Amino acid sequence: MPIKPFIPRKLPLKISYENVIKEIINAHRAIAGLNASLSHLPNPKILGRTMQTKEAVLSSRIEGTQASLNEVFEYEAKMEKSRDTEKKVDIQEITSYRDALNHGVQHLKNKPINEDLIKKLHEILLRTGRGRDKTPGQFRKTQVYIGRPGASINEASFVPPPANYIIPLIANLEKYLNRDLEKDALVQIAIAHYQFEAIHPFLDGNGRVGRLLISLFLYKKELLVHPFLYLSEFFEKNREDYYALLSGVSETGDIKSWVKFFLYAVTVQAKKAKQASDDILVLHKKLKEKMTKMSSVYAYNLLDAIFMHPVFSSASIRKDSKIKNTQTLFNLIDKFVKAEIIYIVKPNKKRNKIYIFKDLVKIINKK
Repeated sequence: MPIKPFIPRKLPLKISYENVIKEIINAHRAIAGLNASLSHLPNPKILGRTMQTKEAVLSSRIEGTQASLNEVFEYEAKMEKSRDTEKKVDIQEITSYRDALNHGVQHLKNKPINEDLIKKLHEILLRTGRGRDKTPGQFRKTQVYIGRPGASINEASFVPPPANYIIPLIANLEKYLNRDLEKDALVQIAIAHYQFEAIHPFLDGNGRVGRLLISLFLYKKELLVHPFLYLSEFFEKNREDYYALLSGVSETGDIKSWVKFFLYAVTVQAKKAKQASDDILVLHKKLKEKMTKMSSVYAYNLLDAIFMHPVFSSASIRKDSKIKNTQTLFNLIDKFVKAEIIYIVKPNKKRNKIYIFKDLVKIINKK
């Protein structure tokens, strides 16, 4: 018997806040702690770019990419084409995710979360890699379904709404996101994330767009001074629960379990992000004190640049270090190596050396 497409109910949904008060309080307390730490960062970029890259890696991994965080850092440091075509495609998808996040931040400075933003995020995400033929930036015009490879629609685990339902459902979602229709903003984005995934408006990339919207919503609601709270790490570690609880809302209407899971994810990731922010701030302060011994007016520039690019070459770090003179840059990198701030990845290599900022990489990769 054919499986009928699932039509999500219009938002807002009815939810009993009495059942999630504890989780709401814990999540907001964790976010407030993170926000306090972020407000002390002397330069948001020293944390932002590396954390964005980590989020991009983990969100893309949920969808099947295999590239690691260190591989992305090294790929960008080399500034050259990878011989491994599959790995190159993975990394392109990851860097496109980071670009989409940055575009979203710029968009939200004077515009709401809207259909144009959602389509643009999708367009940026799928402009390279495996999604190029999946109509980037356009809502699907055909029926799709989710199931194991090779399964027919009658064997699907989920069949989202027909294409003609997408525009009115997205319009309803847009209205929900931009109005105070819930008592709590975290509950609001939890429900909105479910709704977006249930609508499944694109041929591909729905999960990544949906997870991007979480970070952008928290930033737009001014819960954070910088959009540095990302949930993909938690979702990736708890992938089966993530998908099962989303499905549970559609199959049985169990919104409470999904919201509780989401709020717990916020709590865990906000605490982890706060710890990373605090550790990075301590490391930055400690190294800043060493810069006077470098006898260079550019030392502080290079210091901030290696926080943005913990694996780099002299060519890849030039722009963000703002050091135009090649010899000046070489000399300063050499001083950083001698001070054991950075290390040469392959010491025997004579040309095109790659350097690693081990202390920062250790913080970022902390489980």
